[in-house]
Amino acid sequence: MHKHQQPVRILLADDHPIFRDGLRRLLETEPGFHVVGEASDGAEAVAMARKLKPDLLLLDLAMPRHPGLEAVRELGSSGTATRILLLTAAVEKEQIVEALQLGARGVVLKESATQLLLNSIHAVMAGHYWVGREIISNLVEYLRGLLTPAATPKQKKFGLTPRELEVVSAVVAGYTNKDIAAHYRISEDTVKHHMSNIFDKLGVSTRLELALFAVHQDLPLVPLEQASS
Repeated sequence: MHKHQQPVRILLADDHPIFRDGLRRLLETEPGFHVVGEASDGAEAVAMARKLKPDLLLLDLAMPRHPGLEAVRELGSSGTATRILLLTAAVEKEQIVEALQLGARGVVLKESATQLLLNSIHAVMAGHYWVGREIISNLVEYLRGLLTPAATPKQKKFGLTPRELEVVSAVVAGYTNKDIAAHYRISEDTVKHHMSNIFDKLGVSTRLELALFAVHQDLPLVPLEQASS
């Protein structure tokens, strides 16, 4: 860690005190990490994250009072800058998709080797996504590969225009309306108009439903780095 860099402020949330204590000890031996608090359930994690504003929340997926995904949903809707990395003993594909769409930056297995856990934290803090054992560089492609059956019929566009497909792609990648407007150099009102048309054509009513529909139906999504500039 360079001298001018601030340590990464981490909040731990897990309902098992022994696991939480071991995790804190591990993190505090790593240069550049500072554990600022510990929560024993999801509701406490949300409250502490709002109060302490940590850089990273390490959050157990299966906890009493607000399971991990509920806590992610709450924090995501409040516009927090805290990055969330979910800890789990086992994870279903749909849970990974939902967690990433709700705003989590990654999912790491609890039994991961120490170095793998540290790698996942460094990756997330560097702006990447992380699932299981690897950095995810293209979230759209990853989600499509995760949920698309091996034998896929010809891709359908469901009446979406090329621009609407670009907007859908950006939503799947976690972009906000403001981000989409900036990326495509259009107004936020235009983005809202596109979103309204997309919702009507696909019969969905939320961004999460839209993202799940897009990957399940294998819509022809556009990698963001290749999108219009």
